[in-house]
Amino acid sequence: MALAAARAGQDQARIQLDYPADGSVFPPEMPSPTFIWRDMAQTRTAAAAWSIEISFADRSPTLHAVSKGGPPRIGPIDRNCIADTNEAPKLTAEEAASHTWTPDAALWEQIKRHSVGTTVTVTITGRGAISRGSVRIVTSRDPVGAPVFYRDVPLMPSESERGVIKPLAAGAVPLVAWRLRNIAEPASRTVMENLPVCANCHSFSADGKTMGMDLDGLQNNRGLYILTKVARQMKLTDRDVVQWRTAAGALKGSARVGFLSQVSPDGRYVATTIDPLQARGVWGGPSNYYVANFRDYRFLQVFYPTRGILSWYSAAIGILKPLPGADDARYVQAGGVWTPDGQALIFARAAAREPDAPGVPLAQFANDPRELPMRYDLYRIPFRGGEGGAAEPIAGASNDGASNSFPKVSPDGRWIVFVKAGNGLLMRPDSELWIVPALGGQARRMRCNMRLMNSWHSFSPNGRWMVFSSKARSPYTQMYLTHIDEDGNDSPAILIGNTTAANRAANLPEFVNIAPDALREIGGPALDYYRAVDSALYYQKRGRLTEAAGLWRTAADLKPDDPLARSSLGASLLLTGHREEAGPQLEKAAELKARAAVSDRPGDAAGYRALGRLLLERGEMEEAEARLRRATALDPGSPEGHCELALALLRTGNADASLAEAREASRVAPRSAEASYTLGLALERKGDTAGAMAEWRRALEIDPGYAEAHESLGAALLERGDAGEALAHLRQGTQSPEMLCRMAWLLATDPDPAIRDGREAIALATRALERSKEKSAALWDTLAAAYAECDRFADAVLTARRALAAARLSKQAELAAAIDARMQQYEAHRAYRSGSPTLSSPAR
Repeated sequence: MALAAARAGQDQARIQLDYPADGSVFPPEMPSPTFIWRDMAQTRTAAAAWSIEISFADRSPTLHAVSKGGPPRIGPIDRNCIADTNEAPKLTAEEAASHTWTPDAALWEQIKRHSVGTTVTVTITGRGAISRGSVRIVTSRDPVGAPVFYRDVPLMPSESERGVIKPLAAGAVPLVAWRLRNIAEPASRTVMENLPVCANCHSFSADGKTMGMDLDGLQNNRGLYILTKVARQMKLTDRDVVQWRTAAGALKGSARVGFLSQVSPDGRYVATTIDPLQARGVWGGPSNYYVANFRDYRFLQVFYPTRGILSWYSAAIGILKPLPGADDARYVQAGGVWTPDGQALIFARAAAREPDAPGVPLAQFANDPRELPMRYDLYRIPFRGGEGGAAEPIAGASNDGASNSFPKVSPDGRWIVFVKAGNGLLMRPDSELWIVPALGGQARRMRCNMRLMNSWHSFSPNGRWMVFSSKARSPYTQMYLTHIDEDGNDSPAILIGNTTAANRAANLPEFVNIAPDALREIGGPALDYYRAVDSALYYQKRGRLTEAAGLWRTAADLKPDDPLARSSLGASLLLTGHREEAGPQLEKAAELKARAAVSDRPGDAAGYRALGRLLLERGEMEEAEARLRRATALDPGSPEGHCELALALLRTGNADASLAEAREASRVAPRSAEASYTLGLALERKGDTAGAMAEWRRALEIDPGYAEAHESLGAALLERGDAGEALAHLRQGTQSPEMLCRMAWLLATDPDPAIRDGREAIALATRALERSKEKSAALWDTLAAAYAECDRFADAVLTARRALAAARLSKQAELAAAIDARMQQYEAHRAYRSGSPTLSSPAR
């Protein structure tokens, strides 16, 4: 009898309840969980069904249920996310041997009602087999009280550029979605999707009224940030997209600019991490991240900053400013989060290192010993309106031989929960959640930790719940909840089920202090622009240029000041035969690009010079002069800047100021051919032709191939009657239509037969017409004279008639009369002889 009883007791202990764990705490609004167990006696005597007994500590009547104990379900699969670099989710051998039971809604409500703040025991007994197991759970008095905003991503790794945080191929990026989950509901709601660029780390103000989100723009601009007000229907415009910049200029690049940005509790500020090199205006330097991207979808990348300073932003100042005390270039200072009162920041710090040591191979898998060693400690620094202060290490989260990162402060300000790992930060295979008093003290490993990767945590607004991500039950990351009491004690993790398809991952969860239906959609023209560009590129690559042009037009309408959309629209129009319409688009694109360069690099004189040149070409003299003056102020030692300003002043009629700038260019660079050439132009305008010719000869001594100097010197010699030397210089000139025409006229009409060459005159006049946009009367007149010199009088007459018609059309009465007189000579088979061309002297 005793032996039988002992054997029965052993058999009844053979049910192992795997979920929920003993002591789990559930929110009062949460739908029914699925209980999972393994019947350890099943290999000998399988149970056909299981009896469920629910007993309450409050002495309420015991409840009973029966379950067939079906196996766990994997859930729906998103077929768009199947790739040769991932695997379909599948049950482990242990899971396949498990059984499940989900209480119906009515029963679960009874269980919750009688277990608020007290224990309920769920006992499962095998029917037809002697097996038994139980678990104790509690329903909290504390509601979660706020929805969770998170990112729903495919795990489709691809090889990508070294040093670039880019775990997904470009084609997989539009599959990313952003969802909102009300814990009281059985499923999540999509609020943003089909975005062809990466939008990732997000945060919200404490009141839920302001949202911030990192955004990767186009053309290697990973320095954009969405900062906007939260609304039920969010329509983002360009005003909601911030270009990160410092006083030195815009922060752009292929590596992420602004790491783990965080909106302040009051929504007034954003704290972020930037590269100290960029902060000092050093552009194009090496990456400040250690990055390795893997083909293993389970952990498809490792990345962490190796250089960085904390900076802060407010819309009132419009730029990022370093936070003193957390801006030491000897360290990497990253992942700053605000204390609830906004008076301080908690951040991770480590000694700065270069991410890619020469000859050291990249890691091939997560936690590869070849990873760059980087262990962070947590520090606290006062904010003080951006003045900062002394950074102090947080005891219990620093100097412990581990890497401590990603701190989050409880809303009551008493606790910090952070990620502890062996190396790096965030979502490491060995990452665990630890809790420490906010001012430092004894840290504790949290009870909610699961066996694989615990990270991306966020406190609920009431401080009693924390959401986090883990890979414990699937390589496709899932979201979990834990309850945290006022003393920092937490409960075992409970799964937030049905967050996405079984072959997608849920990460970056964050509570938002809003009503569950207060955010329905994030859209608007700022995001539609990226979709239009993506579609335009799709059609463009396939040669469907008309459709591409339509989409580029849409992109340009959505973002009128975007040079990419304008230039691409112009190119598409050009390729589809709409030349007249393409021109203005391409001209506008050039202007926008030049203006963007000035905006991006306000201390770079080259940008101002380029914009000034463009404005000069368009005849916008006042602004051109202002931009070129700014260029010389930024770089007074540049002869090019002084020369370009001198030319602009010549065109505005300010000869004295032009001469002063040209002399300064020559003083700064006495061996500059450009400076001598420009000084010659200024002297000529002042009437000093001899001085001008001397400067042009000096320019040619420095640079014998200087075409503009040859041209100007040739024109001056021609006006002095030295046709032979003039022609020698003009032949080495710019070959512009005007100069070609001037040479052709000389070769066709000069009284000196040694100078004249009718055949060359015809060739030059023809080339001038081909190169000229406007087929002017003077050009036709010159070609007619060249034909006459070669005794081709019939051609001369026909061409002179075209010249006469053009002169009359342009209302050039004096020229028309001269052409008519020459045409009569051609009709009489006489060539024209004159040393004076019908063209005015070229602008120089």
